[in-house]
Amino acid sequence: MLGPSRTCSAMTERGEPCRATALRDEPFCFFHSPTHQEEAAAARKLGGQRRRKEQTVAGAFDFAGLSTVADIRRLVEIAAFDVLSLESSLSRARTLAYLAQTAVKLLQAGEMEERLLALEEAVSSRELSPTPIFDLELEAEDVEEDES
Repeated sequence: MLGPSRTCSAMTERGEPCRATALRDEPFCFFHSPTHQEEAAAARKLGGQRRRKEQTVAGAFDFAGLSTVADIRRLVEIAAFDVLSLESSLSRARTLAYLAQTAVKLLQAGEMEERLLALEEAVSSRELSPTPIFDLELEAEDVEEDES
């Protein structure tokens, strides 16, 4: 059975306590452990290389990430261009069909997003009535009953 996890005893460069989980049988996390200094340095180096590579690739493909429908649509476009450049094959045809299905879903999601934004904008721009609409309907019925 595992005991409760402990946090690292080291301080960060900003002078704050490290919040990472300590290694088993050590008071430090992987990156602060004196016994893992070489491995931690290699991991930091790889992380830096990966970030630089990500920035280079993002710039080359005009790719911003996967946080919006437009971003995901761009990724599908990149994949489609790559697949279209391949030699004709059954695998290529299947991949293109799959990308087309994905594109249709993205177009639908984008359309729904636009419609929802338009509705939210319309609702937020309307001046709210001080009396709820349900009360207005009841008042109109009361007036009709009084007239008869």
